[in-house]
Amino acid sequence: MRADRVFAYGAAAGLLGDLLLGDPRRGHPVAVFGRAAGAVERVLWRDHRGWGALHAVVCAGGAVALGAVAARAVRTSPAASVALTGAATWAVVGGTSLAREARAVGRALEAGDVEGARARLPHLCGRDPQALDADGIARAVVESVAENTSDAVVGALVWGAVGGVPGLLGFRAVNTLDAMVGHKSLRHRRFGWASARLDDVAGWPGARVTAVLAAVAGEDLRGAVRAWRADAAKHPSPNAGPVEASFAGALGVRLGGTLSYAGRVEHRPVLNDGGRSVEVGDIERAVRLSRRVGWLALGVSAAGALLRERVARRPAPQAVPTLPHSRLRSSGGTPIALRNDCPQRCRRRSGRVS
Repeated sequence: MRADRVFAYGAAAGLLGDLLLGDPRRGHPVAVFGRAAGAVERVLWRDHRGWGALHAVVCAGGAVALGAVAARAVRTSPAASVALTGAATWAVVGGTSLAREARAVGRALEAGDVEGARARLPHLCGRDPQALDADGIARAVVESVAENTSDAVVGALVWGAVGGVPGLLGFRAVNTLDAMVGHKSLRHRRFGWASARLDDVAGWPGARVTAVLAAVAGEDLRGAVRAWRADAAKHPSPNAGPVEASFAGALGVRLGGTLSYAGRVEHRPVLNDGGRSVEVGDIERAVRLSRRVGWLALGVSAAGALLRERVARRPAPQAVPTLPHSRLRSSGGTPIALRNDCPQRCRRRSGRVS
């Protein structure tokens, strides 16, 4: 079975598995990787960018190597290759958990339980929930759904289409490292620099695909495109900006503004300034949009894998062999004289000048 079909079937099976099963409560592969990366950090940590880069290479490179070894081990069996791709996809995507946590916060807000919503918010993002009222919590959830649609679903599928199982595992490893050490705390300001920059690079294509698909699948295509073009570059994150701006325009809401992380207040630019304030009901709308984007991303990534396979199988153009002029012969066996090599206009085969 061709590699593009292996990816398409396996990725579809993995997304279905995530939809039906969600993430396991214990022993999740990403959590296992996180514990291993934490152990490596304890050994390598220095307040230095170089040591942080080594940490990123060891952890992300190890995940890619593991995926490559596993894929090579099953390459002769199409069924095993599809199963491995499905298992890897299920392990790295997190659309169901994202939707479940967002809806849990939404239900708490609908019931008037702001404290309960604050208690659930850290499952989605790292903001200070105590600094947020009900509308602020709803806005934080919508922004988190938008950003994590790219990080937890689309980006993984894009890299899976490019690199198969190694691409799936490598992207999730890079994204996890950024969440662990890529933030600007005193401990990780230098050590996590490489992980943060690597995540920016790895997340670039998935973020743009997510922004496009959110505009297509949303309720306001023109509004999404307008917000993306006008406001994405204002966001401090090169990847969250296009995604959140496109979601804001597609949903007709206003995102961004003042927020707080770990006691640090940030004043971010407003995205889609012409939209209305986020309401509790917009959480469900954002979740549904995220679902549509995820399934569209499966189709786009499968098509990308097909295109990649066709390009790889295209035969290289054959070079035409050339011979020195002295070895070129006419049908009579005599050397063919080129017009530029002789002052006469032409020569007959007998050699007489015409």
